[in-house]
Amino acid sequence: MAQTVSLSASPRQATGKGAARQARFRGRVPAVIYGHGRDTQPLELEAKALEKALQGVEPASTIIELAVDGKTVKTLIREIQRHPIRPDIIHVDFYEIHASEKVKLKVPVHLVGNPDGVRNAGGVLDQVTREVEIEVLPANIPDRVELDVNALKIGDSLHVRDLTIPNAKILTEAATEVAEPELIRKVREGEEEEGEAAAEGGAPAKPEAKAGAAPAKAEKTEKPKGGKES
Repeated sequence: MAQTVSLSASPRQATGKGAARQARFRGRVPAVIYGHGRDTQPLELEAKALEKALQGVEPASTIIELAVDGKTVKTLIREIQRHPIRPDIIHVDFYEIHASEKVKLKVPVHLVGNPDGVRNAGGVLDQVTREVEIEVLPANIPDRVELDVNALKIGDSLHVRDLTIPNAKILTEAATEVAEPELIRKVREGEEEEGEAAAEGGAPAKPEAKAGAAPAKAEKTEKPKGGKES
């Protein structure tokens, strides 16, 4: 089930870029809360408390009990903006949720186990889809979806349709056949170039000369006997 963390926020009277910079200078993070027809309300939170609350959890699927003006509401984080260079959080969007209303959110897909093809055949596990969108009641939000890959052999793959999430509807289209994990064998040296050439209908690429090998010599053209050179 989803984890729950508690945070306190205070209303933010001033808005705009200048006010947001001032809030960050004071160690606060600008934020907003919206949802259920309420007007978007500007907030600010203590930066250190926010960072600490989000350590070790999946932010997108964690329920945040947000205390504002003496009232606590349950929310989900819809967006976290970070500084382009530093890891600092610079803005957060909170979405209010109600226990009786389903919500749509994305949850991460975690692979469990070590595939047979990796253990015994030198394969490589390639994970394409790392999260899926679901619709679920707040009480049934999972913090992650786990997928067992122990039985995968070379060439095997799993798809969205292979996922099972109790009490939730998967919204990510299974019809797209998006691979979850796929087990592929390691490409040996030289195979990639040959495969590309074959796909284009051309001849396989010639191997490059090894370091230290003598360069190829141009052949000398023989003069025709009894004649003059043209």
